[in-house]
Amino acid sequence: MKGLTLPPSNHWNPTNTKAITKQPSRTLSTIPVQVSLNNNNNTSKNNASSRRNSLLSFAVDPSKAPTPIHQSQPPLVVVGSANADIYVEIDRLPQEGETISAKTGQTLAGGKGANQAACGGKLAYPTYFVGQVGEDAHGKLITEALEGRGVLLDHLNTVSAVPTGHAVVMLQSDGQNSIIIVGGANMSCWPEKLSDEDLELVRKAGIVLLQREIPDSVNIQVAKAAWSAGVPVILDAGGMEGPIPAELLSLVDILSPNESELARLTGMPTESFEEINQAVVKCHEMGVKQILVKLGAKGSALFIEGEEPIRQPIISASKVIDTTGAGDTFTAAFAVALVEGKSKKECLRFAAAAASLCVQVKGAIPSMPERKAVLNLLQSL
Repeated sequence: MKGLTLPPSNHWNPTNTKAITKQPSRTLSTIPVQVSLNNNNNTSKNNASSRRNSLLSFAVDPSKAPTPIHQSQPPLVVVGSANADIYVEIDRLPQEGETISAKTGQTLAGGKGANQAACGGKLAYPTYFVGQVGEDAHGKLITEALEGRGVLLDHLNTVSAVPTGHAVVMLQSDGQNSIIIVGGANMSCWPEKLSDEDLELVRKAGIVLLQREIPDSVNIQVAKAAWSAGVPVILDAGGMEGPIPAELLSLVDILSPNESELARLTGMPTESFEEINQAVVKCHEMGVKQILVKLGAKGSALFIEGEEPIRQPIISASKVIDTTGAGDTFTAAFAVALVEGKSKKECLRFAAAAASLCVQVKGAIPSMPERKAVLNLLQSL
């Protein structure tokens, strides 16, 4: 997938906090989960790091009926972008100066942050989304899509000064896509300092997911709050093309790029697995101990400093309709499995199954699979 990010139509205005409204509180239902949690609230760096290595242990019984979420279940918290994805289906990309006709056009909810939150919700794990949408039809589209997938939106802001972020997705007949992003509310009108309520939600999370389609300053605030409470942070490298601030990298537990993002971040080739391995070493030198690399048709690999890489081949899909959102599905499913106490190898396998189901449906958020479908696929292998 190729992506191009355009600057937002309005400059980021950190002091513009007027006309921001919160979504009303809701109650989410999900499958019963038994939780074992040991958190002593010590905020030192060493203790926080130690607690990250002993994540929550969950026992899930998908056969039981849904029951309300209890406070004892620390949620997945996704802080990031929400876009209206404007799909155009084409046979091929246009040449320079050429105009071509699309077969169809459709607007669907998406954005890396919203995609990952929707995935968490569809996998029946308690999930909050922290982000911004405009006061417009696209914002309503995204809100309804996330609510419909069980995502808690108490910390979703609606801003009036800028439109909802949107993207043009050029979908080719083989399922591959090229994307142009307009930042909108994702990049503008964030408060200079996140609210105490938002940061407290982060501190009480079981795991936090970040991406690079919102300002780095926001991600840094969130990562600091998570670090202080010993909450693991996964940073998806997708989004802005610039270098990742060293301060942010120092607060991240797992960095998750795809091959092209890894090459861009390190300035190194990533054509072969050996080249990927060398690029990962450079990421370790930047301060990140764990690198989760999404390799497209070649699967994925988790590199932990000082250990042998854990490789996971793809789980073949019976048909590939749309790869949009597959990487987000993979990352979010990995996070859910990790916070449930699965081994790293099991996390990779669970994520691969979720991504395999995702590519068989058009659209990002509409393609997020249910937990039962993922478990059924794994049981069939």
